[in-house]
This record gives sequence, C-alpha cells and structure tokens, in this order.
Amino acid sequence: MIPRVRHLVAAAVSSALLMLPAFTGIAHAAPVSKVYPVPLAKTLADVKRVADYWKPDRLKKADSYSPATPGAAAGSNTPATAAAGAPVATINRATAAQSVAPALPRKGSGASTMGKVFFRFGDKEYWCSASSVAAKNRSVVATAGHCAYDSRQAKPADYWIFVPNHGPNGETPEGIYVGASISLHEDWSGKADYDYDYAFVTVHRGFTWVAKDGGYVMQDIGRLQDNVGGLGIELNKKPGTYAVAAYGYPAGAQPDGSTPFNGKKLLKCMGNPTRYTVAPSLDLQKGVELQPCNFSPGASGGPWVLNWNESRRLGSLNGVNSLTWNRDAKGQYDAVSSPYFDTTTGEVYRSAAALSTLTSVT
Repeated sequence: MIPRVRHLVAAAVSSALLMLPAFTGIAHAAPVSKVYPVPLAKTLADVKRVADYWKPDRLKKADSYSPATPGAAAGSNTPATAAAGAPVATINRATAAQSVAPALPRKGSGASTMGKVFFRFGDKEYWCSASSVAAKNRSVVATAGHCAYDSRQAKPADYWIFVPNHGPNGETPEGIYVGASISLHEDWSGKADYDYDYAFVTVHRGFTWVAKDGGYVMQDIGRLQDNVGGLGIELNKKPGTYAVAAYGYPAGAQPDGSTPFNGKKLLKCMGNPTRYTVAPSLDLQKGVELQPCNFSPGASGGPWVLNWNESRRLGSLNGVNSLTWNRDAKGQYDAVSSPYFDTTTGEVYRSAAALSTLTSVT
C-alpha cells in the first residue's frame, strides 16, 4: 500500500516573485500535434542490462542520489531541434480528450500507484516521483518530462526504472518496472517548452529480485496495472473549478538552504489550482499553479489527483509536478506548478497506452 502521507502547510503569501497576467481563459492547443516515442529498453537483453544495474545493494542507497530538477541533466543550453524518434500515427482528437477511469489491481481492494523513478543522465544517478496510470496495455507511468528526457541534448535517460511504493531502505514491495519507451510532446523533446513537461513511459512487465546461491535472480511478476492499479485521466478542467491533491517525495533544499524533507515519505499538498503560471524564459504560458505548497526537488513528476477515494486509494490524474516557485522571495518554496493537461496531453498518453512490451522479462 502507499505510505501514509503528510499534509503540507505553507504560509499564505501577499506578493508574488513573478508578476502574472490576469486569467483570460484556457489556451487551446493547435489542432494537429506530434507525439514522439523515444525507445528505452527494447530487447530482453536491454531489460536485463538495466535490471542488473539496479541490484538490491544499489537500490538500498538510491535515496542518496540527487533528486532531479529541470536543470539537473548535463548538457548545453541550446535546445535540440527534433525528438529522438519517429512520429506516431495521428490520434483522433475526440478520443484523446476522453476521460479514463481509474483501475484497481487484479488482487485486493486498494491500489498502490505512486512511487519513484530512478535513472541516469550521463554518469550520474537521479530520481523523481511518478505514478501508474490506467491504460489499455496496463503498463503506463506518468512523470515529468525532465524526469525522462534531456531536451538540451535530445537524449533520453539511461537505466530508467519505476518502483511503486518504494520503501525507505530500498524496498521494492510491488516490484521493479524497466522503461520500454517514452511518449513525449514534440515541444518538450524539441525545445524544452515547459507547457509540455510531462512524459508517459510505457514499462515492461515487473520483476522482483530473489536471493539464490549467494546472488540474485529476476522473477517475473506481471504487468504494472495488474499489480498496483492505475490512476484515471481527466483533461481540459478549468482552473478554479476543482480541488486537487499533489503528491510527491520532496527532498531537495529550500531556498534558505534548509532541508525539511528527506525524500523517503510520500507527501501531499491540497488546494484549488486557480491561475496560470507564465515564465517566458522557460517557454511557459499555461502552467497551472497550486499554492500554498512547499514541495522541493524530488517531488518532480508526482501526480496531481482529482476525486481521491481513500478506501480504493485511487483518483484521476490531472497534472504532474513540474516546477517549484518562491513567489514571496522568502525562505521556502510556496507554490508548485503543472503543465495544463488538455487534449494534446491525451494524445501523448494514448500513444504510450497503445505500445506493446515483452511477454516476459526473465
């Protein structure tokens, strides 16, 4: 089950670090958009190579690695000009806009959808927050774009895995799921546009490590959604008309240098996202902001959930933690923002949900 969360409380603010324009309505995406699948581990040999990297001894110290931030990956400041992959077939916009119902795991009455992703950029390990999402292929993880793909170098993360319900000492009670392919919007992969800082990662069947003869062997445990369930999807919600809970594993330092969070606990912020965040330097025009929230690095990629049902431990995904903000220029972060989840987001999600994976990982 998901660890117990703590409700984060931040002080109300009277001024903003960035001046925001008045709310004028939802910015509509262009009628035609491109989704790029970026391959990760394609073959059984690829899966085993990634798995061997994340043996139990390494996972025990995984929380000591750096929580990923939008600027964490090494690279130049020049955006890439194209994604690393071929565009998929156009997805019907009406279909892409449809909601997706949450799904329980095949066994049990409660889901366990939230967890962490671990990966490398260059020669350094990082981690982020993430969640399992209900999908046709029962194998999709939602996270932030910067938790899967370095736009500046046009390169995906290496050794990418999802660990739902990750334990404080490297435990993997729901298994380990190796990334098969990342589905991105072209404006994240091509120019680091933070209006599209989200990724839907199709993952292979999960496995657990089993001790044998002084070492470890992989044991196939099946598909992600079958084991932990999946959040639903809700798109095109008007800010100010709904409440949301943002979840994540914050760990990084606050602006004043303090470190109130250690990244080992799943925490949440609750409220009504009511305005857009605009940051021209980040090519951000329609981010949705949740305030107050003092999430710090590590919470990146964690889900924004509507209509949470405590007994089923399920709700519907409506955003992911993308950027943290210190709008009052005081000691701690006071807001978190997500890209606006619209029909274009649905296209990216449905691309990931349609991909197939290996029939076995052992």
